[in-house]
Amino acid sequence: MDRDIAAADLARYPSADRIGFARLTRMAFEGGDLRPLRDQLIGKLANGTANAGEGLDLALITQLMGDKQTGLALQAEVLAAHQLYRSPCSSERPKLRVLALAAAIDMGGNTPIEFLLENSGIELQTLYVVAGVDLPTPLPEHDVAIVIASDSEECVEALRKIDDLAARWPRPLLNPPRLVRNLDRDKLHGLLRGIDGLEIPTTLSVARAEILPIAQSRAELASLAAELNFPVIMRPRGTHAGVGLVRIDDAAAIARYLAERPAEDFFVSRFVDYSSPDGLFRKYRVVFVGGKPYACHMAIADRWDIWYLNAGMAQSAEKRHEEERFMRDFDDDFALRHRGALAAVASRVGLDYFTIDCAENKNGELLIFEADNTAVVHNMDSPDVFPYKGPTMRKIFDAFAAMLDRARPDREQAA
Repeated sequence: MDRDIAAADLARYPSADRIGFARLTRMAFEGGDLRPLRDQLIGKLANGTANAGEGLDLALITQLMGDKQTGLALQAEVLAAHQLYRSPCSSERPKLRVLALAAAIDMGGNTPIEFLLENSGIELQTLYVVAGVDLPTPLPEHDVAIVIASDSEECVEALRKIDDLAARWPRPLLNPPRLVRNLDRDKLHGLLRGIDGLEIPTTLSVARAEILPIAQSRAELASLAAELNFPVIMRPRGTHAGVGLVRIDDAAAIARYLAERPAEDFFVSRFVDYSSPDGLFRKYRVVFVGGKPYACHMAIADRWDIWYLNAGMAQSAEKRHEEERFMRDFDDDFALRHRGALAAVASRVGLDYFTIDCAENKNGELLIFEADNTAVVHNMDSPDVFPYKGPTMRKIFDAFAAMLDRARPDREQAA
């Protein structure tokens, strides 16, 4: 690419200021009452004085309060009229300008990048890539761009539009769309299988019509894949955070599962018992920044379908002490023990920023459940209950900011 020509192909556009994802999500996480702010913004919307940023904030508040359908409808209306938004910045004179490329999806469908950049002194603008609206020409001014849209079906068109320009993007473009697409569960299995010291269960995308004969005992589970045996795990395609996730032990359980859910497409994967000798399950989130792994959290529970919010970590000092040791000793323990597997994951995934949810199998190997570029990585937990988390999360945030700074064009030219 001719950088001198391409870099000139940028322009300044009006950017709507927001309260933003991080501040509003923190208010909800801490149990704050969002109703007064919601009502205030509804009033401004009704009398025609709300700007686009306030409209988008209202759409997020509505989702945070549990009304996803209304929130998405409002979001679609706002984004159809305006696509560029500025998040709060901790510096009046930002040291770097970052353009995040997002899809018009629910609040969990884009990387929550605001959490990563709070107090960084970096300016963040988010450009929503929406149906029926072309990317602006020239593109908005920025030093570095990063794709924050996910691998989900709802983001396919947004990723395609970005990818069409990727080779001619006038500034460094991190997390390129072609690599984000590899994170879907069935694709990830194909990408990571065969790595020494790593297990990733066979995962298939299966239509209802394909699995119905098994539910009716007219076909064997192995008809989907030779390596599949009961028990298996099923979930509707496109869901996250354990929604619709169940363990299936026989054909009758598949029949009951299908009867309860209208979805047409599902993920089916081999169940792995990853319980520790004490009978508890331990699940880890690891963040990769520029290819280097960092500890994010550790959840411990007596159930296999574990994620942080159902593990009761805040209620158990013993669990928190174990998580603290995991975070404190990560580089010299977990990351060292799985050094080869983690390096191979970073290389094959290839993204500048992503996370994995993982465990250790009975053989002590790294067991991968999923990889994601949109998992929530935050520092909202109470410092009184989790005093060890702040410094650990700051390491991630600092590494993320440093990665963006290294990517800026003037750094490339200096090198």
